[in-house]
Amino acid sequence: MKNTKYVHGYSDREASRLNDQAKTLDNIIHDDTIFERNSIVLEAGCGVGAQTKIIATKNPESKFVSVDLSEESILEAKKNIKSLGIENVEFRQADIYSLPFEDETFDSVIICFVLEHLHNPIQALRELKRVLKKDGIMMCIEGDHGSTFFFPDSEFAHRAINCQVQLQKQSGGNSHIGRELYPLLNSVGFYNISISPRVVYVDASRPQLVEGFIKNTFTAMIEGVGEKAIEQGIIDNSTFEQGITDLYRTAESDGVFSYTFFKGFGTKM
Repeated sequence: MKNTKYVHGYSDREASRLNDQAKTLDNIIHDDTIFERNSIVLEAGCGVGAQTKIIATKNPESKFVSVDLSEESILEAKKNIKSLGIENVEFRQADIYSLPFEDETFDSVIICFVLEHLHNPIQALRELKRVLKKDGIMMCIEGDHGSTFFFPDSEFAHRAINCQVQLQKQSGGNSHIGRELYPLLNSVGFYNISISPRVVYVDASRPQLVEGFIKNTFTAMIEGVGEKAIEQGIIDNSTFEQGITDLYRTAESDGVFSYTFFKGFGTKM
């Protein structure tokens, strides 16, 4: 992933947020992340292993090769997976645009919350397709910040969210890429493409999601880009702080929050 900057950085707080996010969203986005027995699966852009520990546990009879460009993230992922006693994962440092694998090595490929950070997602998908076996399955999961709505509504909160969108755009990424999964998979020649929205709807009747998604996943993510957004003049400090306050306000007893992820499957001809 050369020339790609992870807009959230690699702090301990971000690692914790990623793990909270994975745990919170498990049943929403990974209920059907199931591979055939004895599959060899490439996980592209594993980060600190937040998704790895979920998908590897769900598929104990498959082998995972999980790669990431960041050596620091790979070391953290190895530590996390080892601490859980998971033994069906091999980690390798690798560039998603130039993978160190032969053609048609893997039975399946999964890429989760990675395409949004790439300056050339089509090039990455072509490289992932290269290492995927004929009739193999490509699985992509992405969010879309344009799907966010909440009550009470707040212009300040929307402006705070826009900081994430703008910073990701400056880094070559796309915070709205979820809606583009079908055309992306289609453009690189996959067939039998299937895209499904995975809606995270939260109100006070779902306390786990109030804490896990509104506070620890989404608002924590936006809060984490504040310093950089203010430094770059995207927003002023008081507006950003009010936006964060208003996002946390949606976690109160009369609040509502909704966000949509998109999950795509495609088959290699």
